Amino acid sequence: MLVLTGNAAHAAAPAYRVLVFSKTTGFRHDSIPDGVAAVQKLGQEHGFAVDATEDATQFTDQNLANYQTVVFISTTGDPLDQPAEKEAFQRYIEHGGGFAGVHAAADSGYTWPWYGNLVGAYFKDHPAQQNATVDLVGQGAPSSRDLPRQWTRFDEWYNYRTNPRTAGVRVLQTLDEHSYDPGPDAMGDHPITWCHRYDGGRAWYTGMGHTKESYADPLFTEHLLLGGIEMSAGVTRFPCDPGETD
Repeated sequence: MLVLTGNAAHAAAPAYRVLVFSKTTGFRHDSIPDGVAAVQKLGQEHGFAVDATEDATQFTDQNLANYQTVVFISTTGDPLDQPAEKEAFQRYIEHGGGFAGVHAAADSGYTWPWYGNLVGAYFKDHPAQQNATVDLVGQGAPSSRDLPRQWTRFDEWYNYRTNPRTAGVRVLQTLDEHSYDPGPDAMGDHPITWCHRYDGGRAWYTGMGHTKESYADPLFTEHLLLGGIEMSAGVTRFPCDPGETD
């Protein structure tokens, strides 16, 4: 983004800063570089700065204070494995920070209940990758803007250990389990994107984003992902109380 002053042009200061974190200690998705690049591109196009890291030592009070939100892209296992890193991230959220989780962010932190509550649910398993219909139920949330009410797309569809509704989230999108084979662990009511206020901060999560192709899909990047980043950063509306309808 440029600001013109007379005949001179200079780069404008970013509106806010986003930290993208993609460290894995379990399965590693080959779509991670595509996801990081997609967030960087969104930052360039929408005026926010993006720093990307897999260095968990960046999770300090001093460093996290630079960011409006932290985006976990398909982290797996125990990416924050030191108590000091976990404590700093928890303080960041408690002081009003934001979290946006993508896909395998739910396949992380199994021994850290606070993190599981932040995400809203832990990953359980998934069937084969396939097309499924996503139903939009969170009309009015910025990450839902301009998305179709029914959206058929190919992805790896997670089943979760618990229904995130029990964590007090507002569900924004659900899966129509009649539109695909969810396997033996079908959830019935199957949220796939949700948000909530948690421990002083803002949390948004989508289970989509396994495939490299997701990050070339404007509906996924320009609307769902961008809206989730903006919501978790607190720069747009955050209508995420369970009872909200717009």
